[in-house]
Amino acid sequence: MIIDLRSDTVTKPTTEMLQAMMAATVGDDVYGEDTTVNALEHQLANDFGMEAGLFCPTGTMTNQIAIRVQARPATEVICADNAHVFKYEGGGIAANTGAQARLVASTYGKISAPQIAEVINAEDVHFPRTALVCLENTSNRGGGSIYTLAEMNEVANLCKQHKLPLHLDGARIYNALAEGDYTSKHLGNIFNSISVCLSKGLGAPVGSVLLGSKEMIHEAKRVRKLMGGGMRQAGYLAAAGIYALKHHVAGLKQDHQHAKQVADVLCNNNLVVSMMPVVTNIIIFKLKDANTADALQQQLKQQHILANKVSATELRFVFHLDVTPTMVNTLCSVMETFKG
Repeated sequence: MIIDLRSDTVTKPTTEMLQAMMAATVGDDVYGEDTTVNALEHQLANDFGMEAGLFCPTGTMTNQIAIRVQARPATEVICADNAHVFKYEGGGIAANTGAQARLVASTYGKISAPQIAEVINAEDVHFPRTALVCLENTSNRGGGSIYTLAEMNEVANLCKQHKLPLHLDGARIYNALAEGDYTSKHLGNIFNSISVCLSKGLGAPVGSVLLGSKEMIHEAKRVRKLMGGGMRQAGYLAAAGIYALKHHVAGLKQDHQHAKQVADVLCNNNLVVSMMPVVTNIIIFKLKDANTADALQQQLKQQHILANKVSATELRFVFHLDVTPTMVNTLCSVMETFKG
């Protein structure tokens, strides 16, 4: 038995999800004729109170399309210094849009309205125009941290004052919704565009949906096409997303409980020197030195437990629907006995 904690992207479709996929009614989505894709886009747009949606293969693509549509070459995109759109999307802001990232020092992946206000450029020929603000909720490198409604509203009000669009990288937005003081409709009122990923905590094998206005999604389809994301009978994949939204959202709370259970054990291990606050399904913790981190990763592997290092001294555990309570108990036992 492998206990795979490297990411929540490693999940396999359940038997029931596979059955839903194979029963899907499909058509050519580039022609707009795949009824299952259309249904998924409509469902998510309705859930978030937005006008339209666009199904894409990945969250990186939905993020990059949103940036490309709302920014321009020689402009700046404001985001956290450890934001996924900056660190893990292959330089896409520069390559796809010709814009540059303006990084803001984050607290567990979160940035505030006052910080953003400080880096909005004045109208001056020496400076690139500020074009877009991006938030990530939950924050991957922030240990699964979430924004509060008040924090997001403050950023949104600032963006409106400066006539800046606001994008949400919602790779794990349903994890945030499970713990936050807001609903999906609140988010639709705050953001100009939202990327909703289906292949992480929700357990679909592929897919993200970009949400926005009808005008924006019309332009987004053109960008998706030039990026090679125009799929044909994609309804088989979209059906997995529809199934996940119906059956897997409620289980996210258990993933969060599993993370907190393991975090309690880590707090009692003297070799763990610090840990980011555990709010959702991600734990990032720091060991006393690089040798200890290497030793732990190796000991976990010997027990058939896979986990990624995110720095020389930090490990990350990510909990998901393929991690059972029995697996969590096994992990806790290993961590309780780990002596370096």
